[in-house]
Amino acid sequence: MEKVPMTAEGHAAMMDEIKHLKSVERPRIIKAIEEARSHGDLSENAEYHAAKEQQGWTEARVAELEDKISRADVIDISKLSGKTVMFGARVTLVDEESDEESTYQIVGEFEADVKKGKISVTSPIARAIIGKSVGDSVEVATPGGGKSYEILKVKWN
Repeated sequence: MEKVPMTAEGHAAMMDEIKHLKSVERPRIIKAIEEARSHGDLSENAEYHAAKEQQGWTEARVAELEDKISRADVIDISKLSGKTVMFGARVTLVDEESDEESTYQIVGEFEADVKKGKISVTSPIARAIIGKSVGDSVEVATPGGGKSYEILKVKWN
């Protein structure tokens, strides 16, 4: 069974989602199914079919999250330091062509969210910068062609 790296924050978010699905969504869906059943003929009951579909999605999501949690390799980034880019680091890069700066934190696959500045450890940018240090230049293959970045900062908070 392959271990899945994740931050403590990502692990806690998954646990919270599991708790919400089990304690809030499951009971709500069960109530909706019971209410829809009371309306009679189930073959033409759209409410019943919608609730059953929600139930299926919820149970699948719980199973998926529990699988990820069981394979989690939680990495405490508060104990990490240094100038070398590794999992959990918050890295500031500058595009060498446009001088545009961007900051990303390298996190596990399942907690990545580019809008929040979190990129997957398996993403092209992360793979290019892991093991590099402040001042290094890296070439990243992107769908629009190669991009060159310089590593400006590596932080661990």
